[in-house]
Parts: sequence; structure tokens; C-alpha cells
Amino acid sequence: MELLYVIIALIAGSVGSVGLAALMLLLPDRKLDNVATLLMYLAGGTLLGAAFLGMMPKGISMIGAQPMMLAVLSGIMFFFLLEKFILWRTCGNAECERHKHAAVPIILIGDAFHNAIDGIVIAASFLTSFELGVFATLSVMMHEIPQELGDFGILLKSGLSRKKAIWFNVLSGSTALLTGIIAYYTLEAMQSLIPYALALSAASFLYIALADLIPEMHRKSSVKSSLIQFGLILTGILLIYIILIIK
Repeated sequence: MELLYVIIALIAGSVGSVGLAALMLLLPDRKLDNVATLLMYLAGGTLLGAAFLGMMPKGISMIGAQPMMLAVLSGIMFFFLLEKFILWRTCGNAECERHKHAAVPIILIGDAFHNAIDGIVIAASFLTSFELGVFATLSVMMHEIPQELGDFGILLKSGLSRKKAIWFNVLSGSTALLTGIIAYYTLEAMQSLIPYALALSAASFLYIALADLIPEMHRKSSVKSSLIQFGLILTGILLIYIILIIK
């Protein structure tokens, strides 16, 4: 039964997020942009809440504070270097600046790897507890839907048809299902790896929230936008907190 929950969560968190994002493409451009923006704000809170309130405390209880913090810090540096590597491999000029023609491989390679990490996140979370698995899946979906919408926009602007953009995203999203199932069996056999998988998961969530989502939020600095951003970030954190206290 536990494996069934993991598979359902993996489908919902990866391929399902792509499907929901694709359905939202049917909305008028203005409404689509508004919905994606609000989801991005909410995702900032769910990612921070999942990392700080769920994954890191659980890992600390298993291996201690210093090893867990070192593992999370190492994970953040790993994702920084990974992003740099992807950019370097797709550069077309000496200054290594992003250009339109490089957007498609950056998006697809980056998404495939990130979704693979999401699969490990979900599997490791369910192996720790059902509740942790549920809010890890919710957090993945919250940040994947606006991310996929943004990816669709980049792919379409790069010349791909809507059909090709959707299928490329489904393909990159399916890596979560593969790595999640592999992680389920390997982590269950090697329980000692679970806290480190949680550390990598927390690092992934923190990196996305702090390096991608929050800087994007700062592009809108009016009082109204700032209050909406803060409110939705806080809502996302509270959502994770509520799931934790009622488990």
C-alpha cells in the first residue's frame, strides 16, 4: 500500500503538475499570468515550510544537528554548481550569457534533473512518514505548476509548438517517477541514507525558494504586491505547519 501511495504522489507531483499547467494554458493570457504568479508566491511558503519545519527537523532527529546542517549546506552548493554547469554546457559566447537559442536545452535538462530530485524527495518523505510524504508532494506541486507554466512560455517563445512543448515537459517530468521508484526500494533497504536524502530534498527546496522564487518576487515591489507576496508565503508556511500539528 505504501508503494501505491508513493506512485500516486509521484504522478501527481511530476506528470500531474505538467498536465495541470497544460490545462491552465487554456486560460486567457492575463488570467493565466495572474494564477501562475499567485501560485509562485504560495510555493515560496510551502517550500520554506517543508524544508525548515519538516525535513530538516526530521533529519536532525535521526543524525544530529551538525551533520544534517552540513549535508543541507553541501546540497545547496551542489545545486548552485549544477545550475552553473548547465549554463556553461549551453553557452554560445565567451561571456557565457544566456541567449534565446540556449533556452530549450537549459529548460529540458534542468527540469529533468530537478524532477528526478523531486522523485527522491517524495519517496524519502513517504518512507519517513505518511504526513511528511503528503506535504512534500503538495510542496512539489505548488512550485512545479508555476514553474511548468514559465517553462511552457520559454519553449513556445523559442519556436516549439504547444504540442511539442507539452510532450517535452511530460518527458522531463517522468524522470521523477523513475527515480522515485528506484529511491523507494534502495532507501528502504538502506535506512541510513534517508536523512541524507531528506537533506538533499531540503537543500533543493531552499535553493528553489531563495535563489529562484524570492528574487522573482522582488521584481514587483509595490506595497500591494509586497503584502500579497508576504501573505501567500505565510499561508504556504502555515499550511505545512497545520499538516504537521494534526498528524
